[in-house]
Amino acid sequence: MKKLIAYIVLPALLLSAISSCHKLDVPITTQLTPDVFPRDSSQFIAASGPVYVALRGNYAAEWFFQQTYSTEEGIMPARGGNWYDGAQNVQMHYHNWTRDNGYVNGNWDWLSTVIGYANQTLSILGTTEPAGAAKNTNMAEIKMVRDLAYFFMMDNYGNVPLDTVYGDFSPHTNVPRAQVFNFLENDIKSCIPSLSTVNGVSTYGRPTVYCAYALLAKMYLNAEYYTGTGRYNDCIAACDNVISSGKFNFATIANYLQMFYPQNGPTAPGSKDEFIFAIPYDATSVGNYGRSANYHARYDVPRSMGLVSAGAGYNYFNIPYTPGAPASTLPEFYANFNDPNDIRNKQWLTGLQYRQDGVTPITITTTLKGYDQFYAGANGSDPYTYQLNLTPNIVLRQSVALFDCGNDEIAWNMGYRNIKFYPDATSTSRNQNNDIPVFRYSDIILMKAEAILRGGTATLGHTPLSLVNSLRANRTTSAPLATVTLNDILAERSREFAWEGWHRNDVIRYGKYEGTWGFKTNNETYRRIFPIPTGAFAVNPALVQNPGY
Repeated sequence: MKKLIAYIVLPALLLSAISSCHKLDVPITTQLTPDVFPRDSSQFIAASGPVYVALRGNYAAEWFFQQTYSTEEGIMPARGGNWYDGAQNVQMHYHNWTRDNGYVNGNWDWLSTVIGYANQTLSILGTTEPAGAAKNTNMAEIKMVRDLAYFFMMDNYGNVPLDTVYGDFSPHTNVPRAQVFNFLENDIKSCIPSLSTVNGVSTYGRPTVYCAYALLAKMYLNAEYYTGTGRYNDCIAACDNVISSGKFNFATIANYLQMFYPQNGPTAPGSKDEFIFAIPYDATSVGNYGRSANYHARYDVPRSMGLVSAGAGYNYFNIPYTPGAPASTLPEFYANFNDPNDIRNKQWLTGLQYRQDGVTPITITTTLKGYDQFYAGANGSDPYTYQLNLTPNIVLRQSVALFDCGNDEIAWNMGYRNIKFYPDATSTSRNQNNDIPVFRYSDIILMKAEAILRGGTATLGHTPLSLVNSLRANRTTSAPLATVTLNDILAERSREFAWEGWHRNDVIRYGKYEGTWGFKTNNETYRRIFPIPTGAFAVNPALVQNPGY
């Protein structure tokens, strides 16, 4: 959703003052000092801007790729050499990534950048902003962004350095994951009294008290994996703090899909009810941290359904570019979408494609050889017209070693495509206005149901079955479930949060990350965390590499 928010639309002075990328334990060179900035209330608000801009950074791209393509939820194979990208995608799929993988490096740098900006801003505001409730809230919100970044880093990289003091540039060694967990728990709890309890336009895109409880719930649900000690009752209590507030509800069947449209936001149907914390995106403002853009449609939409030349398809979404179209799901994940009455099925493009009337086929005219590069007939240059048909399976027809499906129509139409973050026809570029939720109310409901099933004590009259059915009543017209198991909840989470970046976290908790899907057979458990990148050691020689790498 296109918005003008104080912490994103920044003064020119502030934008020019911040360098583009920072790492933990590296001095941040900036003109933003207590001597020159900020001085008044509007500047104090704007001073937090770089923290939020940095948080947007990789979230919709590299971060999403790392969480999704390392599971059966998604895959990005090459097509005629396109999208091989230094093997970073094939490594995600096969679970054979190295410390030099592009996503592994990029996401470490991104999260370090968020933490660095937060530490710097806390230092500046701590010195210059007058004491009082406004300062306490500002500081708590920035700490929460830092805590979210540390949570992501802990979840993906395990033992990580804790660096919370700006100006201390001495090397910091890794801290055990359980210790990072304890730090985060205490820090989040310390923020809660100062965070806003308002859920609406004035707090949209900023952490509120409910964001804090959602992050705690996520930590507690995974605590047995992170620390060796289950915290399911604590997860339930954190969820209850959100539920009992009465400030959130489910999107309905009528507006579930709209919740993710380009017009979503704090007043839009669905998102105003469900979003606890979302990252705002504005197609006209990429930001000063390179990848601060939402390019979902670029990767997900079939290239013949974007801007095309005559005969090459139909611009179904009225977007001003031809999509790159490399990304899809795998049959193992799509199997979760097995209820024909579920609105969530409509986030996928599958099978034969038609124009908006549902009758007129989307057709593509090419040649026999253009349709199938392996066509061996003498008439390969003859024209060939066919209806666009997205097929479920990924086949490495051109090269198994290079993870390549080929560079013909058959290859480009492989894989079912997710369009949850619906293509933005209002944008003049590949960037989109769709905001991306980090925490939603439905996640709270399913986390509580799972925590009870894992041994937590039921509260508020809820049972796992009643909680899951309360969600399903707003997603499908099929009959309520009669029973619910942990595997049922995983399947429900797969349907509900497809393409939202949580599936890796889920399947690790369920012990399924070592499973077999697509072409992947690797079952090495140390792959549950990623290696610390090579470049990080040059910056911080006190780091210790994760086991197995």
